[in-house]
Amino acid sequence: MSSDAAADAGDEVAHDFSPLLLVYKSGRLERPLDMPPVPPGHDAATGVVSKDVSLSPSSFARLYLPPDAVAKKLPVLVYFHGGGFVIGSAASSAYHRCLNDLAAACGAVAVSVDYRLAPEHPLPAAYDDSLAALRWALSAADPWIAEHGDLSRVFLAGDSAGGNICHHLAMRQDFQGKLRGIVLIHPWFWGKEPIGEEPRPENKGGVEEKGLWEFVCPDAADGADDPRMNPTAAGAPGLEKLACEKVMVCVAEGDFLRWRGRAYAEAAARARGPEPAVELFESEGVGHVFYLYEPAAEKARELLQRIVRSSERSDRVRG
Repeated sequence: MSSDAAADAGDEVAHDFSPLLLVYKSGRLERPLDMPPVPPGHDAATGVVSKDVSLSPSSFARLYLPPDAVAKKLPVLVYFHGGGFVIGSAASSAYHRCLNDLAAACGAVAVSVDYRLAPEHPLPAAYDDSLAALRWALSAADPWIAEHGDLSRVFLAGDSAGGNICHHLAMRQDFQGKLRGIVLIHPWFWGKEPIGEEPRPENKGGVEEKGLWEFVCPDAADGADDPRMNPTAAGAPGLEKLACEKVMVCVAEGDFLRWRGRAYAEAAARARGPEPAVELFESEGVGHVFYLYEPAAEKARELLQRIVRSSERSDRVRG
């Protein structure tokens, strides 16, 4: 084979998970939706200030402090970004905007977690980094959390793969009594058997999502029915074991993951009781993580306010 032919062969796509990830036979990776990082600092629109804290040689957290932090102890919101475990960063422009808005609206000390990505670091790397970050936040090792955070009011939130991470962490029994609530925004769950109108092998979307999970988690037990991807699968640990008081699940009408989100909320309600223990909110006429791309849109503001009200309701129920 000539060198040109070998180069052409090496530039062929071996795994197509577009628009998230393209893996070439040469080993080259392409992440079409990846966003450039932005620095922390003062956000003029909200008055929130942020800083980065290194947690390990390969992970960090970006902390956010709202302007009213000096007046009282605030809830602590630990956020996990999405991106199919293959793209995304706590420093990306979309998540930086989102966390500034969340910290201001919720009046919370926010901790946005950056974790290692597949395929360079297959799962459980992202789970391990997220677990270490949550333990770090709960230790109040950082002065912002120690001085301004109320560790009796800790919430986890995340979108897509980040929602999956929230579930994974909340199922750990060592966090019993330490988590006030979890907010799963368009969570990435799946399964072997379709539910609702999920796309399946004849539909490109279904093939990509199922294949992506098995790609990022090579040791997945039973493929897409691994309990980490399908928490309602037969044999998966029951959702009554969730180590939190409140569960909020947000879905979007135009998102093909919405049936899994609904199924999760229904299973949680059966295991833990209906509202206020479990809340399901659906955004109409929009798609997956729409709020990241149009944060000023009416539907994005509506979603933000529902998250704020849900967290405030959790405080009232506890009080």
